[in-house]
Amino acid sequence: MNQTVVGIFDSAEEAQQAARQLAAAGFTKDYVDVASSSAYRNASGTATTSAATTSSSASDDDSIGGFFRNLFGGDDDENARRYSHVARQSSSLVTVHCHSAENARQAAEILDQAGAIDVEERAAQTGYALGNNLQASGTASTQGAVSAQVIEENLQVGKRVEQTGGARLRSRIVERPVEAHVRLREEHVTVERTPVNRPATEADFAAFKEGQVEITESAERAVVGKEARVVEEVTLGKEVTEREETIRDTVRKTEVDIERLDNTTGTGTTGDTNRS
Repeated sequence: MNQTVVGIFDSAEEAQQAARQLAAAGFTKDYVDVASSSAYRNASGTATTSAATTSSSASDDDSIGGFFRNLFGGDDDENARRYSHVARQSSSLVTVHCHSAENARQAAEILDQAGAIDVEERAAQTGYALGNNLQASGTASTQGAVSAQVIEENLQVGKRVEQTGGARLRSRIVERPVEAHVRLREEHVTVERTPVNRPATEADFAAFKEGQVEITESAERAVVGKEARVVEEVTLGKEVTEREETIRDTVRKTEVDIERLDNTTGTGTTGDTNRS
């Protein structure tokens, strides 16, 4: 099953180093692509903007967004939007086309070791929220009013499938020496001469003529035959078990302190402080 692994890097040097490590591990150039994020943006005519001012509608239709939508297989995929958001603020992308799950796992390890960005962490650091809404903390003035935004992070826990092991059946033919005992019977002709001295009888005269008497010998020989029998069957199957795992992490939120100023006496004094 073909799989695609993408590594996002902050610098072109890191991306090139990752490509060299992939080549050393046996990944040919035909299956490894290195491209700069600016090339994607320039190809679509979308200007580069900072993380604090990029909106979800400003860059969804650029080449980066199209690449990750095709990769994740949907126009409304949250992963595609998250990866696109992080990629737009990075320097380079390294794409590895893999022919198996094991091949993809090896490529992912090489990209991580080369310094690929942790997409989930970078998305949180740059203010990405579900639905691709990018929020920035700070102040803004509208018709003389001063406001501050309160931002709170939420923990998003997903799942991914990794190959953890397996079993393979392989049959081979081996030979071993065997032996069996059998009793064989053989016949042997014996000749016995007995000297006699008596008068000949009528029976002797009747037998007194030419002729021959024949006795044959026989012997048993071992005959070997083989019979193949099925003595065992080995079957591979799967047993599915489920377990619960507790994910512990930290999330951030913005707290706004309100400090009341009393200026009636001409000097600034600190009053009560409220926190929301």
